[in-house]
Amino acid sequence: MDKTQLIYIVFSAVIVLALVFDLGLLSKKNKEIGLKAALMQTIFWVALSFVFCGFIWFENDGGNGREDAIAYISAYLLEWSLSIDNIFVFIIIFSFFKVKPANYSRVLLLGILMAIVFRIIFIAIGSELVARFHWVMYIFGAFILLTGIKMFSSGDEKEFDPAKNWAYRFMNRFMRITHEEPHGRFVITHNKKAYFTTLSMVVVMLGLIDIMFALDSIPAVFSIIPNPDKKLLIYSSNIFAVLGLRSLFFLLRGAASKFDFLQQGIAIVLVFIGVKMLIADWVHIPVWISLLVIVCCISGSVIYSIYHQRKGVPRDIKSD
Repeated sequence: MDKTQLIYIVFSAVIVLALVFDLGLLSKKNKEIGLKAALMQTIFWVALSFVFCGFIWFENDGGNGREDAIAYISAYLLEWSLSIDNIFVFIIIFSFFKVKPANYSRVLLLGILMAIVFRIIFIAIGSELVARFHWVMYIFGAFILLTGIKMFSSGDEKEFDPAKNWAYRFMNRFMRITHEEPHGRFVITHNKKAYFTTLSMVVVMLGLIDIMFALDSIPAVFSIIPNPDKKLLIYSSNIFAVLGLRSLFFLLRGAASKFDFLQQGIAIVLVFIGVKMLIADWVHIPVWISLLVIVCCISGSVIYSIYHQRKGVPRDIKSD
């Protein structure tokens, strides 16, 4: 058994055990996760990600271990920061559908499982495209650059509106939907006919959001790890970032209005990544510089948000 196979086995075992732990202990039905529990769970997922980073460092021979570990943690922090933006959209969806806090945990778990599946599919497709057609990296770079520019300039002007989403309109028009209180159920039967509840609509919306964010995050991670042969680093950085989404949701849902400028920080990171991908054949930017840019931009935007507030935006938003 070589080093790569060993790392794959350890990674798979960690993910399975983490999901079993999540399903068994952290997903109690009709139970809301408090702030303290959310903080402890977030620390657990982040610590687990860094422990795996250390494993990558020490299990790889020569200097590759250090390089792979830095690439992994850079990709992880990038995906983690993009996940924060993802969470704010989740908050809007839950508020729109008036989901009760007791149902948050199970619905989010389904969203996370879908996100893992979509990430695996998109990474497999992306790796194959990059391996066969190098010029795809330029398309990825241009896409990420334009996304960053658009995100930076949009601010709060174009907030996600579930009511205007095509999926919401499609479900209301062509599916048998009931808007009565679901009481934690995804399907309700009336007169021997099955009706999808609003919780089912939320799950579908979360799945679509997962796809939308995967389209941004997968090209971005290839800027950190451009070698398609290092799929394990790409998979692990993405999946570990997704695993912590639920606890991060409970941690941030009451503080959404306190990160007014986080989106701009993420946008600057995306612009940097897009430029890096476009000039990669002529200018080599070490992965540690990417890590430094990610940490500085995200932490800087958070700190700036704490001490500054957008004009006309209320500081506190009451959570459900």
